[in-house]
Amino acid sequence: MKAPELLLPAGSLDKMRAAYDFGADAVYAGQPRYSLRARNNEFRLEQLQQGIAEAHARGKKFFVTSNLLAHNDKLRTYLRDLQPVIELAPDALIMADAGLIMQVREKWPHIPIHLSVQANTTNWAAVKFWQRVGVARIILSRELSLAEVEQIRNECPDMELEVFVHGALCIAYSGRCLLSGYFNRRDPNQGTCTNACRWNYKTQDADVDPNTGEALARGEQLQGFSFGAEQERADEAGTARPARHPAADKVYLIEEEGRPGQLMPIMEDEHGTYIMNSKDLRAVELVEKLARIGVDSLKIEGRTKSQYYVARTAQVYRRAIDDAVAGRPFDPHLITELEGLANRGYTSGFLERRPAQNYQNYETGHSVATRSQFVGEVKAVTGGWAEVETKNRFAVGDWIEIIHPAGNRTVQLTTMKNAEGQAIQVAPGNPLHVWIPVEGPAEHALIARLQAPPGVPA
Repeated sequence: MKAPELLLPAGSLDKMRAAYDFGADAVYAGQPRYSLRARNNEFRLEQLQQGIAEAHARGKKFFVTSNLLAHNDKLRTYLRDLQPVIELAPDALIMADAGLIMQVREKWPHIPIHLSVQANTTNWAAVKFWQRVGVARIILSRELSLAEVEQIRNECPDMELEVFVHGALCIAYSGRCLLSGYFNRRDPNQGTCTNACRWNYKTQDADVDPNTGEALARGEQLQGFSFGAEQERADEAGTARPARHPAADKVYLIEEEGRPGQLMPIMEDEHGTYIMNSKDLRAVELVEKLARIGVDSLKIEGRTKSQYYVARTAQVYRRAIDDAVAGRPFDPHLITELEGLANRGYTSGFLERRPAQNYQNYETGHSVATRSQFVGEVKAVTGGWAEVETKNRFAVGDWIEIIHPAGNRTVQLTTMKNAEGQAIQVAPGNPLHVWIPVEGPAEHALIARLQAPPGVPA
């Protein structure tokens, strides 16, 4: 079994280095103005130059994401702005727009192109089409099952395939969403998504003007419907929950909690909850199946996520890949380690077919860490003491995990000093520097506080 490439997001040079330190084979970073993280992208031309140079010095790969769906205005500047990026010799461009792909293929036929998930490739015929165009790799749509991925591999044996295995999921077809553009004029497909799907909405009943079709508020908030309660009642009765609620065909107005008084029409019936908020993708338990199918690259989403997220996911999925290739059974502890990351609940998405409600988080739109919390980053180690730049609160007596590329270890914190060398009991949070005792390698380690002692459920 060939080991698939492990591909991590790089939102900054520090995150790129953490990805490589903890096991990534390659990273992807956004081209300024032309990636779908235009608002949260620390990479400019100088950072791309440094990142590509460091990657190649380490024998790693560096892909540049240039995957927006261009409007006419972007066509005027695209090739001009891409020229200096091409000169840096990235290992591939990740692209979605057919017109831009055509232009790049004509001007720089030597540069490999990876077709972005934004292009929504869902079948083997589409893969063959892009192969004939000259695309080197297809990042398959997130809407595919394992069986569909396997069929594409069988029909297209000589094409590189990439599959997302971890990170945020969209409510639209692999990211092609219009909510942010509709609500506040920031187009997700131009790199300015505000994650409107994760906002908290209240729902009000409405009437429809028969002349104009406009939704008119009745001024009363709908009450009494709960997906959880509906499911419990169905389970107790031994029946399936109705696939469609009787009220789903009515028109409602929604009010986002941060914009009181601004009522927006929508055809939905999930009252007072996060109506469009998907759980996060987690497919670490499916790595062996994906490797056996012959997927070339396993991709983790999250260029806007923290350095801790990058390091932890790289380490966990690296171990999953290595175990799969070595023929070792899956280690369930890897799932536990991912619970230490802030998440909105996990799902394997469409890779394994399950009832629709398993994909959706109706309770909360924010991320929650259930096992551990990232609390600091080691900046220096001197004489058995580590200087920690704090990110969140921790205290003497806490159980902490020292996360290091050479291996993780869990210890109970017995003492701590402030920057002046005075004993303290609590590090209240960012941005302090404190000193804690360490044994073993700790340079550039990350520190997480466990929610419960080892062996005790959090």
